[in-house]
Amino acid sequence: MWDALFESPAIWFTVPALVGTGLFGLKLLLMLMGSSLDTDFGDAHGADFSGDHHSAADAGFKLLSIQGVLAFLMGFGWAGLAALSGTKWSMPLISGVAVAGGLAMMYFMAILMASVFKLQASGNIAIEAAVGAEGMVYVTIPAGSKGQGQVSLVVDDRQRIYSAVSEGEELPRNARIRVVGVSGQNTLRVIPA
Repeated sequence: MWDALFESPAIWFTVPALVGTGLFGLKLLLMLMGSSLDTDFGDAHGADFSGDHHSAADAGFKLLSIQGVLAFLMGFGWAGLAALSGTKWSMPLISGVAVAGGLAMMYFMAILMASVFKLQASGNIAIEAAVGAEGMVYVTIPAGSKGQGQVSLVVDDRQRIYSAVSEGEELPRNARIRVVGVSGQNTLRVIPA
């Protein structure tokens, strides 16, 4: 059986199948062990992970990434071997099936990577999400917006500490408060709860 894989027409599919699968398995193993290899040469859409203007699908599909090339080699090789051993088709038709298998595997990899990028979440919480929340004074807040203190509250299931100003009376440490608005970029307006 092994001899058939390395004879004349089959070798054109066996080598890409084994190389692609072996290197993909090695890369997957290194990723699972925590290696941070940066192996992308470029991408089809100029994906910029720092900007908000790209979707997860744009970030996930990298045409010239190692994952994309290895996925194509795996799909090309295994589809070509399956078509060669399972059919009596001509070599051009088998090659077409192999290319289609490689492209299908690249597409599957792009969908998979896009799904992985969608799972990532930002740790940032917009300060406006705190409006309406209740919490406790962490550092005493002076009366009448004459100074800042700090409040501790839970926003989006996370404990946060924000700077705060009082809308009225002084609020001592551990007093219950409710957020009624946002003042500036990083300061909450609070009242007693």
